[in-house]
Amino acid sequence: MFVRLTARMHNRAREALDEHLKRHTDKTDALVALLRETAIAAKSSGDPAVRLATIDALLLPDADGIIERCEAHAALAGGNHLPLLGRFYKGQRAAFIRFLEYAKPISTSQDRSVEEAISFLLDHRTHRHPRLAVVRDEGRGHNRTGISLVDLSFVPDKWWPLVTGQKGREPAPREVDRRYFELCLFTQVVNELKSGDLCLPGSDDYGDYRGQLVSWEDYHRDVAAYAVQAGVSADPATFVAELKAKFAEVANEVDRAFPDNEHVEIVGGRPVIGRLRAKAVPDGADRLERLMKERLAPIGILAALAETEHWLGWTRAFGPVSGFEAKLDRPRERYLSAAFCYGCGLGPTQAARSLKGLDRRHVAFVNQRHVTEETLDEAIASVINAYAAIGLHKHWGSGDTASADGMKWDVHPASLMTAYHVRYGGYGGIGYYLVSDTYIALFSRFIACGAYEGHSILDFVAENRSAVQPSSVHADTHGQSAPIFGLAHLLGIELMPRIRNWQDLHLFRPGAGHAYSHIDALFSGSIDWTLIAEHLPDMLRVALSIKAGRLLPSAILRRLGTYSRKNRLYFAFRELGRAIRTGFLLRYIGSVDLRRTIGAATNKSEHFNRYAQWVGFGGGGLVTAAARDEQRKMIKYNHLVANLLIFHTAIGMTRALDSIAADGFGDAVNPEGIGILSPYQTEHINRFGDYVLDMSLVPAPLPFALPQRQQARRQTTEAAHV
Repeated sequence: MFVRLTARMHNRAREALDEHLKRHTDKTDALVALLRETAIAAKSSGDPAVRLATIDALLLPDADGIIERCEAHAALAGGNHLPLLGRFYKGQRAAFIRFLEYAKPISTSQDRSVEEAISFLLDHRTHRHPRLAVVRDEGRGHNRTGISLVDLSFVPDKWWPLVTGQKGREPAPREVDRRYFELCLFTQVVNELKSGDLCLPGSDDYGDYRGQLVSWEDYHRDVAAYAVQAGVSADPATFVAELKAKFAEVANEVDRAFPDNEHVEIVGGRPVIGRLRAKAVPDGADRLERLMKERLAPIGILAALAETEHWLGWTRAFGPVSGFEAKLDRPRERYLSAAFCYGCGLGPTQAARSLKGLDRRHVAFVNQRHVTEETLDEAIASVINAYAAIGLHKHWGSGDTASADGMKWDVHPASLMTAYHVRYGGYGGIGYYLVSDTYIALFSRFIACGAYEGHSILDFVAENRSAVQPSSVHADTHGQSAPIFGLAHLLGIELMPRIRNWQDLHLFRPGAGHAYSHIDALFSGSIDWTLIAEHLPDMLRVALSIKAGRLLPSAILRRLGTYSRKNRLYFAFRELGRAIRTGFLLRYIGSVDLRRTIGAATNKSEHFNRYAQWVGFGGGGLVTAAARDEQRKMIKYNHLVANLLIFHTAIGMTRALDSIAADGFGDAVNPEGIGILSPYQTEHINRFGDYVLDMSLVPAPLPFALPQRQQARRQTTEAAHV
């Protein structure tokens, strides 16, 4: 909440800045017009005295007002919202100070300036004077010296004039503006908590990640075997040499083939890629899809879930959290009902109304006492493993690649887990999914809207318990940051995202001496291989810790995804990621097939998102649970039910295709036609149950008399029907 409230304070200041600039547009225009007239007067020929008199006539009558308006504009120039923070700060000060007092953030590096500044602030929390002394004089006369009370090196350059009242850092200031000092410190604490430069002892999200790393003894024992498994070298010199050679080879190959690349051109140093044409639909594919849909047997969701339970026994994953044997009546039915209830978003009350012989407390009890995130993951893994045995999925993919994407689920605004999503609009959270190229979802996660989705892209390495383990991952724009590329490479995963406006990213040369005939304008710098080699053991230690289950990729990426001037590990991962990402972008430019593959993979994720929301029809995309762990479970329930229906549909499609071939339409069943089908079929599934209309049942008469005119009209209508 401290992080979110600080971010909200900055957002409100930015909004206030936008409003201020709109209100004072006329004053800015007037200053520009005055500057223009002054410049014209200065350039005019003739008597210098006349020219100077003209300039004086423009400026001197209101010189003080002009200076005041210029200074006011300069204070907010360049989108600087910091001077406006004060108006949104007063109501937060007491809570922020209490947080720092009780949380006691600790520095994770040798730089203790922020930690010392926090102590200084707490010692002067009751100080009310606008200025706060940061130097104490000791001694007398010539022996008088100034003792610094706080190290101000943590103050960023943009904050420095506001905090100290001076533009340069020399001479050292003797006092600071109390309010701006506090605002700067709170902002810096948030940034360093995100980057890992500060930690909160005992915290899950903001603890010291170094304590979760494997020991150096374990590292030296296991690193050789791990490097072979990940396909990298553990020796820094060999690692850099191999990566540099591969990088240079890709750049040379793309440069040689660029004249023949009719889909890409470089305009103003930026690549412009033409839109890909959609592949033609194979002949007979529409006919095959029509024949298949005609043979898919209609079924309700509950009946489909019951059939999958008979086949797979996926409810075996559930049971009392105590570990003892379940003492429920008909436990399989209760577990299946709970999955239907929460996976389809009905809620226990509505589910009890729809299912005869079931009380809402029965469903809620099972969810609270018998189902956890871990058991839901176990059930999901059993479905994925069974799906991998269906021969049909081989026409859609190999299972070696997957794509990640997020989908907004609406959440009540009062929930602590909710946030306003700028791109989607409205309050909610993000259901984040990893979808195999065979259409089955391998991994799911519920994250806040304000969180960066890409940080969770590699968590499947630790949490996907199924036999399907992809080695290539596609993603949307959120998966493009350099540290993510670097960590994915060390985990043995090839990251290939679809990046919007990726032309704005910087490409780096393999070395300063490398020049190219056709693509040289694309590069803006070169890779620092020395930095990568120096910190390779530290980076491999992180990868080993993730593989050992001691650390989630998202936990370290949250630190590496935030700029840190102190954390050398951040710079090393960023430099490695720059090399990997540049090589990928070069291949993206040079290969039409790669662009098609990425587009097709990410489309599967988007199709699954729509299918998952179709499955969750009861809530209309709304996660009603208020508790954070329950919200995470709702996403897992929906993921489980969606996978079960995908599995059931794939079985039905297999039978339908066999029936088509048996009926003499074998020519329609071909690999090309099957390849464009998908198990996201919905026409044969009845989501809403069976409703029975029985007009023979006569209800009790109304407890009041109808008006004569309405009663006569009803009798006339009944006579007409007769």
